[in-house]
Amino acid sequence: MPNQNYTLFSGGAQGAENQFGKLAEYHGLSEVNYTFEGHRIERTRGVRVLTDEELTQKDVSLTYVSRLLNRKFTNAEKMRKVLQTIMWQVDASQQIFVVGTILDDGTVKGGTGWGAEFAKICNKDLFVFDQAKDGWSKWEHGAWVAVDAPAVTAGHFTGTGTRFLEDNGKKALEELFSRSFK
Repeated sequence: MPNQNYTLFSGGAQGAENQFGKLAEYHGLSEVNYTFEGHRIERTRGVRVLTDEELTQKDVSLTYVSRLLNRKFTNAEKMRKVLQTIMWQVDASQQIFVVGTILDDGTVKGGTGWGAEFAKICNKDLFVFDQAKDGWSKWEHGAWVAVDAPAVTAGHFTGTGTRFLEDNGKKALEELFSRSFK
């Protein structure tokens, strides 16, 4: 499939999402960055501002998410909107790629963890580059399994992750895109 037929769905935020977007643009892919009014993002290409009505379509209980991820979220209104935009990203895609840290309980650290958990719930192909362990893992049959070199194979894929992208995370994304889009 030609590169222009692929679409990256992301949030355009600082760090991993910004890097996903830069690589998508470099490789000639389409890009959709979900956001909401008043939310500051770094990517300006493919911005899709969700209305309050659209955000409400993906409403989620912060209590449920907090319990699922074993952590508390502060700034409830803004966090709810961020989680809703993540749901739009995951819902639009067949494959989900995340840069972050897989915790001992199997969740991914931070707000990024909701994208991974929602991908699990929706039975999407889910890959995480764990910057601390310096390697990729795939969620299979209820557990993380190490994988060497995942590739984007779905026309619609999500790229999300930590705001604190390290050199190894940046390199992992560059290699992912090089493998996937010749």
